[in-house]
Amino acid sequence: MSEFSTIILAAGKGTRMNSPLPKVLHPVAGWPMIRRVIEGAKQAGSKENRVVLGFGEQLVRPVVEGLGGVCFRQQNQWGTADAVRAAQPESLEGLVVILNGDHPLIEAADIQGFVESFLKGSAALAVVSCELKKPAHYGRIVRHKDRVQAIVEAKDASHETLKIREVNTGLYVVRAELLNELLPQIQSHNAQNEFYLTDLVSLAVQKGLEVEAIKARPEVAFGVNSQSELAKATQKVFRRKAEALMAEGVILIDPSQTYIEDQVEVGSGSVIYPGAFILGQSRIGRFCVLEPNVFVQSTEIADSVRVKAGSYLEDSKVGESSQLGPYAHLRPQSELGKQTKIGNFVELKKTKMGDRSQASHLAYLGDSEIGEDTNIGCGVITCNYAVDKKKYKTKIGRGVFVGSDSQFIAPVEIGDGAVIGSGSTITKDVPAGALAVARGRQRNIEDYKSRPSGASTSAEKKKGD
Repeated sequence: MSEFSTIILAAGKGTRMNSPLPKVLHPVAGWPMIRRVIEGAKQAGSKENRVVLGFGEQLVRPVVEGLGGVCFRQQNQWGTADAVRAAQPESLEGLVVILNGDHPLIEAADIQGFVESFLKGSAALAVVSCELKKPAHYGRIVRHKDRVQAIVEAKDASHETLKIREVNTGLYVVRAELLNELLPQIQSHNAQNEFYLTDLVSLAVQKGLEVEAIKARPEVAFGVNSQSELAKATQKVFRRKAEALMAEGVILIDPSQTYIEDQVEVGSGSVIYPGAFILGQSRIGRFCVLEPNVFVQSTEIADSVRVKAGSYLEDSKVGESSQLGPYAHLRPQSELGKQTKIGNFVELKKTKMGDRSQASHLAYLGDSEIGEDTNIGCGVITCNYAVDKKKYKTKIGRGVFVGSDSQFIAPVEIGDGAVIGSGSTITKDVPAGALAVARGRQRNIEDYKSRPSGASTSAEKKKGD
């Protein structure tokens, strides 16, 4: 495939977004719009991506440069042709593809298709078009004897022209030499007194050059100009991912209510219930079940894991055949071995739990390391945060039984096979195989409720004396 460069227009303010965030930074299914366009161009084979910035440049520039794009500034908002001029196309050679930074539904395959179609044809300039049932505000492709003659903006169009359903997507393919020849000839004789890039078409026709309209799917034309359109774009991207996963054998109970980002991997045979959010670099194995309203962020889940309703997992790892929840919380850097069980209202942070260990309910395990086959009782807490504002580690060995309502004052280490009596506050290391009990001895006062208020037993008086 021939090399090409891209110019991406991303200088607009996006007034109708009613947001302080620059329009192209608004996220569509987790990625800023501009990232989706740049990534699509890169995957299609673009050798250089020039991005024209304007409003919110200080916020957009780091994102663009982080993706390998080269930034150019449009000093004044004088239209799309002026924006292309700002990208200094005179320093480009060969094929140029012009894209819009607020068209997040475009994919690499679309861009590759445009370039291939252009190279196969004999046209000097190609505009990407599509057919819409309701063209609304889109510029219309005007033809004469089926040959493209011009693009007319909707606000400048006559009643008859507005009946045309073939519209301009705002994408162009052109050689740099012709682009640089025609750009200076574009005038601002229109209702907005702006320099329209669409005038490239009429100028090329006036020179006797052939102009091609490359037909694209309607999603390519979808530009985001409002919060409503942003939501629609996000829904389309999530649905596209859902369709791809279902084609690979993933079972989605309700695809319209499942939110899985592009880079997520899910193994075949896994079942995902409505309301699940699976984001970032998450990888879900085969034959897993994710119940309703589960949130998974950049987490690796091995095969045959069940994540029950309402659980929240981020930046963690879950071993094969484990079970979590409902309402379990894995905070970053937690790692579960095989066949582990994390029950309802159990929170882990920076904790590693060995194979077949379990914390069935109501526990906090932070900055801890727990061996295999260990049972953590209800209400157990690792007290990892000290008065010096530092975090300390708790180590619990293999085969340990931790009774309910126990606290570990870190740093502390519990040996293999130890038993911790319920209600204990452990401040010292416990040897392997030992029983540790750290609580007050029980004392029963008989007939306590039958005594007059304020009365004390003779034993209590002696003790007070």
